Amino acid sequence: MEAVETSSNAIAEQERAGAETKICKVKFLRSNSEPVTVEYEPGVTPYHEHGKEGSLLDIALNFGVNLEHSCGGNCACTTCHVIVKQGEENLTEMDEDEEDRLYMADGLTLHSRLGCQCVVTGDITVEIPDVLDFIRHGSGS
Repeated sequence: MEAVETSSNAIAEQERAGAETKICKVKFLRSNSEPVTVEYEPGVTPYHEHGKEGSLLDIALNFGVNLEHSCGGNCACTTCHVIVKQGEENLTEMDEDEEDRLYMADGLTLHSRLGCQCVVTGDITVEIPDVLDFIRHGSGS
């Protein structure tokens, strides 16, 4: 009986090893800067410190991409606001807390998300808005 369990475990391990690894490409756009594209393997990398595990904020900070996050990724501010340019279907659905908080973001669009709350599940391109542009151009001057 023990030999059967061992061989079943060995088969399961081989299947996991042979399974195709899913790599997500996350592209960050920022005005006056070159785009930055990183490759992210969901569930494998040690992300969990900034917002939800595997969120845009979590990925950005783990790859050295600056994305403001005054509240530490707790959905208590809007400084990690991003605009999804491509791949919106590759983010988890917006929950009520994110939706309520998002309405306070400068430069809100129909494709806005909070980087700390949306978890990446596939390839995505997002723009990190320049808050100073909103202040300069949004005040009517």
